[in-house]
Amino acid sequence: MDTSRFTRVDATTWRIEPQGAMRVPAIIYADEKLILDMDEKVYEQAANVATLPGIVQACYAMPDAHWGYGFPIGGVAAFDPGEGGVVSAGGVGFDISCGVRTMLTGLKTAEVLPLQGALADSLYRQIPAGVGSRGTIRLDDAEMDAMLTGGAAWAVARGFGETRDLERIEEGGTMAGAELSSVSGRARERQRREMGTLGSGNHYLEVQAVADIYDTEVAEVFQLAVDDVVVTIHCGSRGLGHQIGTEFLKEMLLVAKAAGIELADRELACAPIEAEVGRRYLGAMRAAINCALANREILGQYARRVFAHFFPRSDPRLLFDVSHNTCKVETHEVDGRPRVLFVHRKGATRAFGPNHESLPEALRAVGQPVLIGGSMGTGSYILVGAATAEEKAFASACHGAGRALSRHAALRQWSGRKVVDELAERGILIRSPSMRGVAEEAPGAYKDVGAVVAAAEQAGLARRVARLRPLICVKG
Repeated sequence: MDTSRFTRVDATTWRIEPQGAMRVPAIIYADEKLILDMDEKVYEQAANVATLPGIVQACYAMPDAHWGYGFPIGGVAAFDPGEGGVVSAGGVGFDISCGVRTMLTGLKTAEVLPLQGALADSLYRQIPAGVGSRGTIRLDDAEMDAMLTGGAAWAVARGFGETRDLERIEEGGTMAGAELSSVSGRARERQRREMGTLGSGNHYLEVQAVADIYDTEVAEVFQLAVDDVVVTIHCGSRGLGHQIGTEFLKEMLLVAKAAGIELADRELACAPIEAEVGRRYLGAMRAAINCALANREILGQYARRVFAHFFPRSDPRLLFDVSHNTCKVETHEVDGRPRVLFVHRKGATRAFGPNHESLPEALRAVGQPVLIGGSMGTGSYILVGAATAEEKAFASACHGAGRALSRHAALRQWSGRKVVDELAERGILIRSPSMRGVAEEAPGAYKDVGAVVAAAEQAGLARRVARLRPLICVKG
């Protein structure tokens, strides 16, 4: 990316000054190498988001930002309904509430390694993964409604989770405001057999070991120590979320034109928050958030059952479950006064700092866990929301490493079989139904996750707490 077009504020803050139809600046957080390596579309898309009606303060892009549909992946923008603010399906993404949960197993690496192969095989058998994967749960219409309104609480009530998990999930495990009438029959049908499934793409279940601790005080609160074994799950709302995004993008394109909204890119299709289509989308999106929360809760319970078989003393506890790809109503301080805003985070993680009222009491003093997935061959990170995240980007941080190469480009460079074999030599066991999918997700197709989280910390978005190295990865 050509950096001469930016105003460089500091070592990790790059500002696109308002120009043309931009209503606010656009700000990208990255160190110099990360921003030089970003594709030009990130600049263009961030500037385009800054043209939307009712946008507040700035459009932000995280250190893992890369090209997306309409909004850059890693994009954050907040809108004020009182100023004609909009909601955009492209600003949320197709995999609504895709997110990450990390569970503490209470085990040490030395206990797990002797059973690593058998554990990998069992997790692969018990966790449905891959394109179009289906689970053993089949929802009738009544259960579909209950799931879409209840989220993870529905899963717990049905025996697919534990009550203690709920306080460690955003929104207490249930997103309020879901509107069943806004979810189409087609979206429901796509989800009928997909609860408790990983899906494909960059979704995974990993068994990981804590490799390094960066902040001992926060790590103690999070109950993390070197050589602890954790389980991390990354997935979302599956076919239901994708269908909702697809349907409303078409509607929003027509509504934006009727409302006189000039779109810099048709992929930014949006609707006024107060408009009928805007309200219906928010109702459907919140139902999809509940679907994702329920899905991850079920998968977490499946993992618990597998660990109980191999390690009867293990009692996996949820550290936290965070979503990206959402639009949430939040109160943020802007220009010295609190404002109720609709915050879009697409491929970005909520990162509340210390003492935020929404956090569980056990975590409130230090801040929210921010779970950052890397690639299956490098590692992942646990961060904590920084006190400065609120002023920097509406309490948001990065969500992963971010792609450096497209899936097509990755396929030209790697074969799945070779990736699996090379990782096995390094003690990382991969289980996947698709060698093509493994090649698309090759470690080299992603940015350096260590550099991404270091930039997030330097920018004041979140602080590093621990680094995790992969032992087993079940890949969709």
